Amino acid sequence: MIEVSRERFEELVGTALDGIPDELARLMDNVVVVVEDGTPRGRLLGRYVGIPLTKRGAWYGSGGVTMPDRITIFRLPICGLCRSEDEVVEQVKVTVVHEIAHHFGIGDRRLHQLGWG
Repeated sequence: MIEVSRERFEELVGTALDGIPDELARLMDNVVVVVEDGTPRGRLLGRYVGIPLTKRGAWYGSGGVTMPDRITIFRLPICGLCRSEDEVVEQVKVTVVHEIAHHFGIGDRRLHQLGWG
């Protein structure tokens, strides 16, 4: 396990988000990305909660305030898997892409086939 400060980890998540191609980033809608600590031995590296873009219909957003989808990236489980900051950088990138893919409606099986599992 490597220790990466929360501030540094948030920078890494921001860098991973900046690496998303503009064509895709522009399509992201009503989603927030947050960092939480999680548990050091946790197996969950990231989590998407919301309604994927592919499932939203005309009803989406009607009736007032629609809470944003939420992507959470868990710092301690990722640090627990890694032995160097370079490994953390790569794992954060993979996790961010994986969770954003869920926002676009791509499931775990397809992500594993594409090498983002």
